[in-house]
Amino acid sequence: MPARDKSPSTAVDRALGMLEALADSAQGLTNSELSRRLAIPKSSASYLLRALERRGYVRRDPESGRYRPGLKVLSLNREVLTGLGIRDAAQPILRQLVERSGLTAHLAVLDQGQAVYIEKVDAPGFIKMDTWVGRRMDLHSTSVGKSLVAHLPAPEVESLFRERGLRKRTPKTLTSLPRLVKELEKVRAQGYAVDDEENNLGARCVGAPVMGPDRQVQAAVGVSGTTSQINRDTLAKVAELVQEAARKISRQLG
Repeated sequence: MPARDKSPSTAVDRALGMLEALADSAQGLTNSELSRRLAIPKSSASYLLRALERRGYVRRDPESGRYRPGLKVLSLNREVLTGLGIRDAAQPILRQLVERSGLTAHLAVLDQGQAVYIEKVDAPGFIKMDTWVGRRMDLHSTSVGKSLVAHLPAPEVESLFRERGLRKRTPKTLTSLPRLVKELEKVRAQGYAVDDEENNLGARCVGAPVMGPDRQVQAAVGVSGTTSQINRDTLAKVAELVQEAARKISRQLG
């Protein structure tokens, strides 16, 4: 094994990379898949996974061999979320938004160049969104992501997306920076953002920014549904409800 692989910082970095990869995979990942994704030897991946499993940070399905985040991660997640006052302020407003719209509602914040869901309220019925608290989403292909960055200075926006790239999630994803910049101008002008099957085909989402006392964006509220639920006839009303919810949360923040 090369000397750099023995470094504690390298091991920590790899272990954290594993946890992030597992958190981003609804089906879980095998040792081989993690090894390929992180570009590390299978033996190193196996060693780290065993250590994480012993401490409860990952769990392994004995039948499929797939690893998923363990319950220990949830305890850390709970402690982090407890410190986010905006989540407490938003919960009743999100529930009201779901009742009025019939759609699943999310609250997201900007973290390390991605949108992270910190709260979710499911809509009633059989249609469920494949999202969860803690899930990290691309900024350019989601309504909450666009809402989070639309008010950033132009140089900061360009630097952010030049560094992270514009991954093509569907044929409708905006993968050109000039087109995305124009889209963000539209978001600022109308006060809300739309994900029109840009992150998942068949799904449409509407988001709006939550402003803090300093008039800086603190979070974003969004609703998600199918393209039949959010269509040409319902979009304006849904956008109005989302913007109203965002304003209510903003007022709660002072």
